[in-house]
Amino acid sequence: MSVFQLDDELWFPDPRLGEDDGLVAVGGDLSVDRLLLAYSNGFFPWFSFQHQKEPLWYCPMERFVIFPSEIHVSHSMRQLIARHELDVTINRDFEGVIRGCATAQNRNQEEGAWLGEKMIAAYTELHRQGFAASIEVWQDHRLVGGLYGVNIGSAMFGESMFSLVPNASKLALIFLARYFEQHNGKLIDCQFETPHLRSMGGRFIPYDEYLSIIAGK
Repeated sequence: MSVFQLDDELWFPDPRLGEDDGLVAVGGDLSVDRLLLAYSNGFFPWFSFQHQKEPLWYCPMERFVIFPSEIHVSHSMRQLIARHELDVTINRDFEGVIRGCATAQNRNQEEGAWLGEKMIAAYTELHRQGFAASIEVWQDHRLVGGLYGVNIGSAMFGESMFSLVPNASKLALIFLARYFEQHNGKLIDCQFETPHLRSMGGRFIPYDEYLSIIAGK
């Protein structure tokens, strides 16, 4: 198993050679071109901005994903949706969502916090160029939750979500899955397994199957 040092050239190693936890490479930058190459091959950056100067690049061999048609909507979430207490939009406030993801519950002050200013700037530029999207959840015209991710072709690579009121991030994910299914989206990449995401339909698939789907095969 190896961790590769990246340089100024745009390349990534074979992720099958990486560490068991999915770490494959270190270095490079967070330019739009590098990020697009990364996500197109299943890589994503994840590193503590407080302690790590260079990006760490992960590409797990078992991928935790949600297929839009398999999103699980619990009875309580159906009731919440029916009450129309929360409104959901797409790409109305990307900056608000990414900064909410960074700071909700004081995440940016926690040990290992990863969504720092360099990451925010990189994904904001991806959004400006049409490669990143946000789902916003509103209550009485106040942003109370949402999620953002990278959208390439028929795949959505989820990056982070937040809630300031109960179930706001769940509502954003349900909305994304339904919208994505209606628009021929094939896969939502969750990156890492959590009980929250598993309860909503997340499951593991092998990297080769995952790569085939995001490549549109």
